Amino acid sequence: MRVLEIWRYPVKSMQGERVDRVDVQPHGVFGDRGYALFDLETGFGLTARRRPELLFASAAARPDGTVSITLPDGSVAAGDDALSRWLGHPVTLRSAAQPGDRVYESPADFEHDADWEPFRGATGAFHDSGRANVSVVSTATMCEWPWRRFRPNVVVDGADEDSLVGSRIHLGSVTLDVRARIKRCVMVTRPQPDGIDKDLDILRTIHRERDGYLAVGCSVVAPGTISVGDELERSPRRDQDDQRAQQA
Repeated sequence: MRVLEIWRYPVKSMQGERVDRVDVQPHGVFGDRGYALFDLETGFGLTARRRPELLFASAAARPDGTVSITLPDGSVAAGDDALSRWLGHPVTLRSAAQPGDRVYESPADFEHDADWEPFRGATGAFHDSGRANVSVVSTATMCEWPWRRFRPNVVVDGADEDSLVGSRIHLGSVTLDVRARIKRCVMVTRPQPDGIDKDLDILRTIHRERDGYLAVGCSVVAPGTISVGDELERSPRRDQDDQRAQQA
């Protein structure tokens, strides 16, 4: 497998940016999910599960760790007031370094978006789960679906990244533990710019053919740099090595 594309998403649920080279830190890709919008009335973090229009704004990471947000009309959001006017109610942009609850909402039934259930997100960067902070997906797994629906960090050629679960992989100077397959939710069905329409059949197919999972999630073992063109190398995890040594 070889790295074809690298992506980061500076604001949770907004469009991200494609980069040729990226620093990977202990908490994940630099600039990835470093910010999220929070509803000032409910306290909930906002995602495209509840507010699909978030996917029509885009965010870019600045070298100083801040972000620039471009709204659907092409204007650059100048603070919380501009974001609140766009969404129609008071919101605030919070960085991952700021304290506060991280509770989001997800529909109990993705077919109808009727009943909503709260869930607690990860600490550190604004990932849904603390088990993984770098995602990897292959072109074969994405089939003909637009890759942007799955918001991966690293896109590789080839197939069967599921087989990497439980192993340690090396991309550039970065070492990752492949922790688990990623469970997919209603996010992958949401409309996005450039003619990506709402499509519930995608999630139906993932549930039917892949038990609801697509892509793998990794944790960072050794920080470093990943570049487009890097080869993916695989090795057993250290705990597996230790277990084999004890059995020998």
